[in-house]
Amino acid sequence: MELWLCCGALKLRFEAEVGNIHSLMLNGREIFHTAHWVGTPLAAEASSVVDAHLAGDFLAAPFGTSDVVEDPPHGWTANSGWHLMSRTETDAHAHMKLALERPVMGAQITKEIMLYADQPVLYQRHEITGGSKEEGAGLTFAHHPMLRVSPGDLIASSPKRAALTSDAPLEAAHILAYPGRSTDVTQFPSRDGGRVDLSHYPHQTGHEDFVTLVEEDVESLGWTAVSRARERDIVVFVKDSRVMPITMLWMSNGGRDYAPWDGRHDGVLGVEDGCAAGAEGHRAALGDNAVAREGVRTVLTLEEGRTHVLCHATVVLEQPEGWQGVEAISFEDHEMIVVGQNGEILRVPFETSHFFI
Repeated sequence: MELWLCCGALKLRFEAEVGNIHSLMLNGREIFHTAHWVGTPLAAEASSVVDAHLAGDFLAAPFGTSDVVEDPPHGWTANSGWHLMSRTETDAHAHMKLALERPVMGAQITKEIMLYADQPVLYQRHEITGGSKEEGAGLTFAHHPMLRVSPGDLIASSPKRAALTSDAPLEAAHILAYPGRSTDVTQFPSRDGGRVDLSHYPHQTGHEDFVTLVEEDVESLGWTAVSRARERDIVVFVKDSRVMPITMLWMSNGGRDYAPWDGRHDGVLGVEDGCAAGAEGHRAALGDNAVAREGVRTVLTLEEGRTHVLCHATVVLEQPEGWQGVEAISFEDHEMIVVGQNGEILRVPFETSHFFI
């Protein structure tokens, strides 16, 4: 079942069958990425439901392939149905609330999607209530928005403690070192012994890479801003760093030559804000791991009577003439302030209170 939500210049399509915001349009222009096989016979070659429907943004919980519970890759949140609880649309505001039809590690999960007529922003809120009574039980999760990007597109972010790769790469074709670590995202170790600047999408193709960025300040709002040259826009992802202390960058750039990827899934960037041990897996996140050693938690503790609130936003802006990328972003009560590398200042209506409830 498809559900639409519209307000002002924004329009989105929610795929309730798999919990996916499949499409987000601003003034009729698509913002999110859809894999080339979605909706074609090639989708039958995908190894999971979530891959068959790979598009837009969805909540992955547990994140990745779980080696703790027998859930599908990225969890039931991205592979099973969501039930519509309520939906309202007015000229000023649109809101939709849904509930996941299956429990995740015993927890119940709801999703809220909010749009405002005067803001180029998609707000999301998930609530995870209850869950496993096992001592030490924990859940990994991440948002999973995907963008089409061009070689060299600029990627800016709030300050990070470190950038990390896992012990082993996702695929044989990769450009980053595994394992690797750097406190400077512009100087990450490469496979060939050199350095890779993670503040730009790679110019070369034919690789699949995944790197975890650990937030410096886990008591405030974190952000990632992607300045896209072809689209002439700036897509900003904002997260509550108290519950999402990491951002994982998935650079899917033609490094998978098997069906349905067929080497054609390139120029795609996933900006995955969440709580996990990067690509190390669910079981690793429950104990000692490289991300935890940076001083942040890597799971949500599930217990009866406890609710975790996950707040996230996607902001879409037009690039001013001569735009050279984002230098910094700050937040006031009803405004997001974006500072460009050339000193430009963009002031955007933004409900900062969404993150502090």
